Amino acid sequence: MSDQATFIVRFILFAVTHSLFATAWAKRILRGSDRQGYRLCYNLASLGMFGWVMSAYRNSDVLYVAHGVWSLIMYLLQLFVVMILVSCLRQTGTMEFLGLVKPVSRTFTSCGWYSITRHPLYFFSILFMSLNPVMTSQWLTLTVMAATYFVIGGLIEERRLLVEFGDDYRHYRRRVPFFIPDLASIKSSTTAREHPIPQRR
Repeated sequence: MSDQATFIVRFILFAVTHSLFATAWAKRILRGSDRQGYRLCYNLASLGMFGWVMSAYRNSDVLYVAHGVWSLIMYLLQLFVVMILVSCLRQTGTMEFLGLVKPVSRTFTSCGWYSITRHPLYFFSILFMSLNPVMTSQWLTLTVMAATYFVIGGLIEERRLLVEFGDDYRHYRRRVPFFIPDLASIKSSTTAREHPIPQRR
């Protein structure tokens, strides 16, 4: 089996496992009342499995390299995207996301970056990967498969949020796009921060 085929198979196994253990019934069975411990173990296991996925490629062809000022611009854009991702995590609780503190009551965020796209972590992660100035076949495959996984994962997540939050989330869905940010709403996002509705964890 080629490196690329091995990589794809491993990524699919990672995606299925990652999604399976994020389901409500898996959490009920495995975590009991220890939400913090489950989240931490889930993150560590996911990180280890992702490393296993990335180790599939022994050699990866370079498809293109951005040279000179274009390379600098792309790195700066990646840095800006990382700052946005950190901001998104801070909105929903970085320490809770990592599993380092006990989660508080379950809510969802509709302000800040969440006021221009319902899944900013997914969208900006894909944007970060797409801006890599050195594009290899491995990185391109990862970007395409991650984008597909994020879209599917977002759809599955929204089904859970609709069950959990009902009309509040339905109203949120009607005014905020699913994945691609509504650039016209960026200016008004500051106002949205002043009137947040319950935040998602």
